[in-house]
Amino acid sequence: MNEQEIEMLRGKPNREIIRYLGIRFWQMPAIARELRKRSFEAAGMIKLFDGVPGLLQEIKSSGAQLAVVSSNSEETVRRVLGTSSGLVDHYACGVSLLGKAARFRQLQQKLKLQPSQILAVGDESRDVEAAHRAGFASAAVTWGYATEDALRRCSPTFILNSLSELASLSQEGS
Repeated sequence: MNEQEIEMLRGKPNREIIRYLGIRFWQMPAIARELRKRSFEAAGMIKLFDGVPGLLQEIKSSGAQLAVVSSNSEETVRRVLGTSSGLVDHYACGVSLLGKAARFRQLQQKLKLQPSQILAVGDESRDVEAAHRAGFASAAVTWGYATEDALRRCSPTFILNSLSELASLSQEGS
């Protein structure tokens, strides 16, 4: 796969990517296992975006709870977060590729929060779509996987282009 093809796929919803790659439904579990394995192996090399540890600390200091809902394993997420992993109150990891909405709702029930009290932040269309299905507000960040156009097509509550915008949004919510 060349760079142009990768960039084109960044602008597509996950279901279209799966279709484009010719992946069959029955192949998904094996592919997910392989991706989790590779993510775990690469976790030590993945660097957080500049400012993320400080932002997490700021959000935590405001009294908000932090949760990570990810298809990666908790161990992988903790390795990537490094010393910031202790700032996260709840981990809901190992989510199936298209199963985030259910995990969002489970976490909401566990925390006894109303959907209006939750902001789901993500960098993929499936994050925004899962937030919609769970009844949560969504903040789509443009510095991650999906293109801004792909994220806009999912109609997130907020489109954020920088960590400072996320910091401002989190201050408004506290």
